[in-house]
Amino acid sequence: MSQTPDFLVYGSPVSPFVRKVLACAIEKGAGFDLEPMNIMDPPDYFAILSPMKRIPILRDRSIAPEGDHANAQGTIADSSAICGYIDKKHPQPGLYPAQAFAHGRALFFEEYADTVLAPAAGLGIFRPIFFAIAQGKEPDFSSARNAWAENMPTVLNYLEGALGDADYFAGDALSIADIAITCCFMQVELVAKAPLDAWPALKAHHERMNARPSIAGPFAQAASFVRKALPEPFDLT
Repeated sequence: MSQTPDFLVYGSPVSPFVRKVLACAIEKGAGFDLEPMNIMDPPDYFAILSPMKRIPILRDRSIAPEGDHANAQGTIADSSAICGYIDKKHPQPGLYPAQAFAHGRALFFEEYADTVLAPAAGLGIFRPIFFAIAQGKEPDFSSARNAWAENMPTVLNYLEGALGDADYFAGDALSIADIAITCCFMQVELVAKAPLDAWPALKAHHERMNARPSIAGPFAQAASFVRKALPEPFDLT
């Protein structure tokens, strides 16, 4: 009989922040279960476990078993905090560089992905299309195209320059920076064809990341769900 894993993740792989957490766990070989949570119609205990009302939420069953939702014991809310916790509990392979400056850069790029790239990709492109379809409305392709043409180039230009000739964004190995940037950008790819030819370094990085099971697996789950409402990604250009 297989042992129940310590980690229980509440959320949906449609969220880039959930996929970030799942990628970290997969890279480290840390077992987890995923419990679906719809933030559009959340359970009563959602605000108890996540005061900011965001997913994902992590429960460590070794601290507090599932089912007790009266308090937040054993839970962590916020993807960055969760990834930091997973890295501490499962130190190898490390996803936060040991060298001080690279460590700081990794934290910065994770924050940049969460607070700059995610809104540009998610709020600007994913939401006008998928949220509209999910609510029975016509997708706003015009707003999404405008966001791609007007907002995304500044973000992608910065990331292209920051990556330069390197294979990774922080240090000489995979880190939370690469995972966060990839997961947030792929929010565009859930609903649209996102050409990166104008950003060759970023395109090569993206292709390398897509080859990793930790990225490809959760994204495939998300895409399978989205394709039920949007059979084909639309053309942004």
